Parts: sequence; C-alpha cells; structure tokens
Amino acid sequence: MIKVTKLDNRDLIVNSDMIEFVETTPDTILTLTDGKKILVRETPDEVIEKIIEFRNRVMAPLRGGEASELTES
Repeated sequence: MIKVTKLDNRDLIVNSDMIEFVETTPDTILTLTDGKKILVRETPDEVIEKIIEFRNRVMAPLRGGEASELTES
C-alpha cells in the first residue's frame, strides 16, 4: 500500500498491486486494474519510488533483512 495525494490535497492509500499504469496529462493519473482512474499530485517518478520503497519493506524479511517500521511515504 502506498500513500498518494489527491488533487484536493486529501491523502489516499492505494494498493500498489492494483495499479495497471501511470500516465501524465499533465496531471498524474493512476489507472487501476478495474479501470478506475485516480488523479494525484505526485509525479510518475514519485509514484514509482513509493512502490519500490513499499515492496522493499515487504520483501526485506525474505531477503534476510529486517522489515523497517512503516513510514509515511
């Protein structure tokens, strides 16, 4: 799960596994696998970084590392 910011400045938690693709038009649009679209303030690169950080936290124990505390991403 990643935290993103909607255009009205409200935080939204999104299941990153449900993101099918990210586009810029110039706003960033997350398209989910069910076809829903979410406009967010983050750039595509920021969304990608949040997904990578989340997956690294989840996978750390499987790689022999420790899971870090959940942080606001």
